[in-house]
Amino acid sequence: MKSKNLYLHFLSLQEDLELQTQPHMDLECRKILENIAWRFQAGQALTVTKVMELNHIASAATIHRKLDQLRALGLIQNIYVGNNRRTKFMAPTKLSSAYFERVGKLMNKTAKLLEQKPKMA
Repeated sequence: MKSKNLYLHFLSLQEDLELQTQPHMDLECRKILENIAWRFQAGQALTVTKVMELNHIASAATIHRKLDQLRALGLIQNIYVGNNRRTKFMAPTKLSSAYFERVGKLMNKTAKLLEQKPKMA
């Protein structure tokens, strides 16, 4: 293991994955995608308006531009719930699910390194 800190080792592996992953997304796109995906999985799909309120990630204008990028990359899609065609909800795509699968495998790989680490008395 390159780093003694497990989390930092995971970040290093994740950075390697990001460099190999096509399509490439920047940090702001990744944080927006993560928020859309975990909330969708939790049954709390976000509307475009709610995503744009994630001001801890970026300004509303930047988020709007990043949503366009994520759509163009095929990582998110608009969905409608029920008969309401006016409210657009954001959802991850199969491509983004594959990305999260790869990140999950990295987490498992990092966790196995923790199990192999010798215990100190």
